[in-house]
Amino acid sequence: MSLLCPSPLLNRCCYSIKRNQREMEGAVFSSMSDGAQVDAKMLQTFQKSFLQVQDILDQNRLLINEINQNHESKMPDNLSRNVGLIRELNNNIRRVVDVYSGISSSLVRSAETTSEGESRSNGKSNTKRLRSG
Repeated sequence: MSLLCPSPLLNRCCYSIKRNQREMEGAVFSSMSDGAQVDAKMLQTFQKSFLQVQDILDQNRLLINEINQNHESKMPDNLSRNVGLIRELNNNIRRVVDVYSGISSSLVRSAETTSEGESRSNGKSNTKRLRSG
């Protein structure tokens, strides 16, 4: 049984995720410095989330190295082990997506709260309706 290991693809995927993480961190912190008031708890939550993502990406790097070594060995046991390692890698990528989704939701809620506060301080009521679902 021959498993094709898309090691260049896995390496590009890991690099792309890290690049996106750096871009997202930059966007989060630059938008925060543009005058938006951010409480320390929210900032701590973002930092915790980014550290969690970094830990997962570090684990993915180790998984990718092991997958590549197993693939290069061409030993049947190692190739079979790659199936589980690739599943673990995919699950880790899903976890990263979930963390980023949570960060995104927090930013939206924060922006809505800030917007509502600014509207009230300007003497205007916020008539925006939220859709359910």
